[in-house]
Amino acid sequence: MAIVVGYLATPEGRAALETAAVEARRRAERLVVVVSGRGDETDEQRRELDVALDGVRAELDARGVAHEIRVLTRGRDVAEDLIGTAEEVRAALIVIGLRRRSPVGKLILGANAQRILLDSPCPVLAVKPSAT
Repeated sequence: MAIVVGYLATPEGRAALETAAVEARRRAERLVVVVSGRGDETDEQRRELDVALDGVRAELDARGVAHEIRVLTRGRDVAEDLIGTAEEVRAALIVIGLRRRSPVGKLILGANAQRILLDSPCPVLAVKPSAT
């Protein structure tokens, strides 16, 4: 089994990664980091992603977290990539980051987050970045 986390180089993505790493260590599970791309990124965007993922690898290695990073560019949406990966690795947990929303926005959960919560084959832990 494994812990699956959706990662973007955003405050929400970093909060999800941090929480997922803690859970993976606590549960002695492998961490599968999923980066969903559309496949139409520029060379500069790919280089920035490579640098960000090198930092993620170094951080997880330093913390002793067994991990795998999957960069998926199949043209599917984030929800499909996370759910598909969770099914494939028989995940014990999916961790996602949520954006802070206005009072009105709180009535409407993001489409990807909603699909993950409703269709996930395992529990989902949704986290927000700390307020700064």
